[in-house]
Amino acid sequence: MVEEKARRAGRGGRERVLAAAADLFARHGITGTTMEQVAAAAPVSKRTLYLHFPVKDELVVAYLRELVRSGDTLHDVLTRADLPPRQRLLAMFDLPESEPVRGCLFVDAAAEYPDPDSAVHAYAREQKLLMLRLVTDLVAELGAADPAALAEQLVTLADGAASRAMVLGDPGYGRHARAAAEVLLECALVSGNAG
Repeated sequence: MVEEKARRAGRGGRERVLAAAADLFARHGITGTTMEQVAAAAPVSKRTLYLHFPVKDELVVAYLRELVRSGDTLHDVLTRADLPPRQRLLAMFDLPESEPVRGCLFVDAAAEYPDPDSAVHAYAREQKLLMLRLVTDLVAELGAADPAALAEQLVTLADGAASRAMVLGDPGYGRHARAAAEVLLECALVSGNAG
């Protein structure tokens, strides 16, 4: 009976924890946020927090998974069926007009968890490799002669633009990388006879 009451009292606790973590991670960074701060902001007891997320790494991976699930990533832009491939590729450089400018959250997470074997770093790497595969497929569909090389160049531009936008606090910074991406696409498609 006590366990059932605890479950009823904790309903929605996981969602509140994830929402609080997202807010705190955005404002203070992942490593700058303690589990105690997350519990207080949720608000949930530490017991409830640790029941859902026994270690902080699990909370961070769940936060990143929720980001993917929310549809608020470049992956969703790259898979939009209502846009032709070239427009999807160029849309990678249309950074959200949000304050503060946050950059790429997967790059941020990997930087805060530099051990390549950590669960957080591994998940961030998995998402960045998925982005590369999506871009490779799109440039191949456009007829690029060397889709793998062009895709690497485009994702490097996208990550760089997101990072510089964050550092400079300029949500419009993606326009510079978009211009470079247009040149890369033109050159690759002309040389690949894909007009």
